[in-house]
Amino acid sequence: MRLFVALSLPEAVRQALWAAVAPLRDLSLPLRWVRPDGIHLTLKFLGDTPDDRAPHLRHALGRAVGADGSARAARPLVVAVGGFGAFPDVRRPRVVWAGVTGDAGLELLQHRVERELAPLGFPTEARPFRPHVTLARATRDAGAAAFARAGLEAVLERLEFAETALIETLDLMRSELRRDGAVYHVLHREPLV
Repeated sequence: MRLFVALSLPEAVRQALWAAVAPLRDLSLPLRWVRPDGIHLTLKFLGDTPDDRAPHLRHALGRAVGADGSARAARPLVVAVGGFGAFPDVRRPRVVWAGVTGDAGLELLQHRVERELAPLGFPTEARPFRPHVTLARATRDAGAAAFARAGLEAVLERLEFAETALIETLDLMRSELRRDGAVYHVLHREPLV
């Protein structure tokens, strides 16, 4: 199974964000779009993981949110979604994203997830945590010229979106890769209480 740990955005926020990026989708750029129902904030990508590891992952996520009493319990998070950009940059993007900001609880939860999964063989991420919602990924044949011709940077600057979202669960997700894009399934939800 191809797994990751995420915070799922409420349906209304996902749909509003999808609508806000319609001008960008209309450009027919060489991008594969995340479906509206799959818009989420990834905290930790786990990759291909044997099925028998799922119980260990569920327990680790329980510890990360303090459900077992080992740490102060994580509380529901309020995050702000807004602003757009691309990784590594807009001239040759691999990922187009919407920015996410939250209080210190967001970074603390991500750190706890890293700490609990490391002993299970999932290396701690070396790069700093940059919370974002992936909206699209460049196709393999995407060239910088296509993004420059379409004026990607200018379009991203003109997009407007600012919403807050209440996040109440930490989710263990499975990614099913399909020809028309990835489909995500929730395998386990750990409440933030």
